[in-house]
Amino acid sequence: MAQDAPSSGSIVVADWHQYKDSKEYFSKILHKKRRKNFGLLESPVMPPHVAVDTVHYKIFISGKSGVGKTALTARLAGLNIPNLHYETTGIETTVVYWPVKLRENGRVLFFRLQLWDCGENTLRRFDHLLPACKEQVDAVLFLFSFTDRTSFDDLSNQIAKWTGTSVKLVVGTKFDLFMHCDVPERDAS
Repeated sequence: MAQDAPSSGSIVVADWHQYKDSKEYFSKILHKKRRKNFGLLESPVMPPHVAVDTVHYKIFISGKSGVGKTALTARLAGLNIPNLHYETTGIETTVVYWPVKLRENGRVLFFRLQLWDCGENTLRRFDHLLPACKEQVDAVLFLFSFTDRTSFDDLSNQIAKWTGTSVKLVVGTKFDLFMHCDVPERDAS
């Protein structure tokens, strides 16, 4: 007997955060309607009667200097976006928790996203950092800025460094600065 092919679409309930039964879980990652900051060893604390498994993902954010790696990380973590650009020195890790409900069985999980941000010049200067970033990585986000054509043209070089990583996503930043776009939307699609 042939197995049924999995149905297409999401395996999680995409709008679950809007439902009443999600509030208990989201209250553990929010404080005064702002996202709580979690350190590397911290996690949301649930009551003993609520069993929640955590699925861990290490995500490296790659891109040329100034494309918005640190700003994207701050946005995903619910932190304030830095007003001034500065080159990230060393590796900065940010932990983001997000509860999800599985569509098939209604089970709730916490996704633990460990975002790794490392400055381009730092990676060039210290050759031992890239292997640390690649170690046990689950996904890579390749960033380019719509306001910097060279960051878009460099994507193939960035992607070539990450053979063996199964999940690779390209993310365009600064699209809101359309008056200064060097990368037309048709090139990015």
